[in-house]
Amino acid sequence: MAGYQEFQVPYRDVDLNGEIFRAAYLYHAEEALADFWRHRKPVVDDPFFVVSKVNLTFHQPLKLGEHVRMTVAVSKIGGKSAGFIIHLRRGKEDIAEAEIVWSSVDPSTREPVALPEDLRDWLYQFLD
Repeated sequence: MAGYQEFQVPYRDVDLNGEIFRAAYLYHAEEALADFWRHRKPVVDDPFFVVSKVNLTFHQPLKLGEHVRMTVAVSKIGGKSAGFIIHLRRGKEDIAEAEIVWSSVDPSTREPVALPEDLRDWLYQFLD
């Protein structure tokens, strides 16, 4: 696992029943993924990434004020994309998983481009 981030379910993220909005799971997962990338020094030839797929699996609802720990790992490495899995846990209980796939593209044409080898090597150390 690459790293983790924690949060407490805030009031803004809950519905009238006190349960977290489904979209908030993705918001927090993307925040954890952005934090994961802060651990890599920027490289000049890094590709431009776009989100090409998001998959959320829910196991248990989260409620207002609960503490959540998120861990981020690499789920797959393709020639032109990388997948990330973000596990959300309350204590030892699995709450949800978010899989987010990033595709590398040319920033001006948005055509797919290959992942550089040095980036692939860096990602392999976090493969789940």
